[in-house]
This record gives sequence, C-alpha cells and structure tokens, in this order.
Amino acid sequence: MIETTDFNKSEQYTLSIRLSTDGFSFSVFNPMAEGELTFYDHEVDENLSLTANLKQTFREMEWLSRPYRRVNILMADKRFTFIPLEFFEDEQAETVFYHNHPKRENELVQYNILQKNNIVVLFGMDRSACTFLREQYPNVKFYSQSSPFIEFFAAKSRLGNSRKIYAHLRKDAVDIYGFERGRLLLANSFGCDTTADRIYYLLYIWKKLGFEQERDELHLTGTLSNKEQLLPELRKFIRQVFIMNPAANLDLQAINVCE
Repeated sequence: MIETTDFNKSEQYTLSIRLSTDGFSFSVFNPMAEGELTFYDHEVDENLSLTANLKQTFREMEWLSRPYRRVNILMADKRFTFIPLEFFEDEQAETVFYHNHPKRENELVQYNILQKNNIVVLFGMDRSACTFLREQYPNVKFYSQSSPFIEFFAAKSRLGNSRKIYAHLRKDAVDIYGFERGRLLLANSFGCDTTADRIYYLLYIWKKLGFEQERDELHLTGTLSNKEQLLPELRKFIRQVFIMNPAANLDLQAINVCE
C-alpha cells in the first residue's frame, strides 16, 4: 500500500507513472529494500484534458511532489510506431511518425532507443502534459508503454525454441507483440472492447505470422477480467496459452530495467 511507503526517503526511490484513458497508475520502486514495489491506481475525469487531470491528481496526492531519484512517464495508447535503429535520424522522427499516424494539435513526438533490440520506438504525447511534468520533474524520462514491454518480452522469448506472442489487454484495446527467440516479428495495437474482438485479433495475428497451433505459445497480461470466457475460446485453436505472472502492472515493473 502506498500509505505505508516512507516518502521521507523518496530521493532513493524510482517513481513511474502510466498515463492512460483508463486512468493513471503509479509505482514506487525502492532499490534499497530488495527491489520493493508499491502500486497505486487513480481514476481520471473523462471530461477533463490529460493536463487538467494531471494537475488535479498532483493537488490530491502530496507525495507526487516529493523529489525522486528517477521519474519515468509511460504513455499507454495506440500512437506508436517503430524504425530500425540503423535507419533512424532524430530530425526525421516527426516525419516518420506522421507517415503512420494522423497529425494532432498540441502533440510532441518523442522516441525511445532500444539498443538491445536494434529498434527505435516513436510515440506521441500531449505537449502541455509534457511541459507540466517537466516542471514537476526536471530529469523526467518519457516512454511509450511498448518500450518496456518489448525489452521484457524479448528477453523472455529467448527461453525455449518456440515462437511466442505476448498480448497486453486493456479496457479498450489489445497490444500484440510477436517474437522468434528474441527477434521482434510484429508489434501493433488494436482498438477493441469485447472478448470476441480480442479473440479475432489474436487469432488473426497468429495466422498472419504462421505460428504453429501445437508448438508455439501465446502469453496474456493486463486486464484479464474476462479470462473465463477468453481462455477456453483461445485454447480451441492454440494449445499453449498462458497467463503471465504478474498479469497486472508488468510495464511498471519492466520499466525499472530500461535505460
């Protein structure tokens, strides 16, 4: 519980904040206490802008304004894309990003370089929200939610000889990552809010990548409130279906190993 965290020692901690239309989520990582992690979820007012919600949250939660050793901001939405590291030029980031996504007012295009996987993740963030967060935390680091997922899943996918799909389920979307022994085959996000749609996209990607029904693996994480309906349907077509442990807040844990 966040109430039991000693924020008098906050300068030793890493604070990570996930921004999502589902709400805000926070993790406090204490490297001095065997990597202790504390999580907290906070609902947002859908009638307010992202920046207005952030300002209101900071007024309500005094401990957010304390100094931290490191602060990570994760943007969880579908506005991300990739480019191989060898083709990346930072002055072209915006051009490449808007080849794949429609332009938005007040948007800042940012990027994460994933050296281990030889790719760059480009993503969009609300410019006003970025400005506000930089005022609170001068050394803040911004990430696409897909960045810690790719780093974590790539490492996990090297275990064994089977190809693997990792699916992160959200309230209104499913994010799908395909790997072959550490090599990223596909990463995409699909808007969907029903179990039937999630099954459709997962099986569509499985077939598109040519994965084997008996041998290859599907791993699920995220919001799994419908697993009693989801798992039996998936297992009709894919033998190796697993729920990851932990299923929730995996990105907020994996961010602590990102550069």
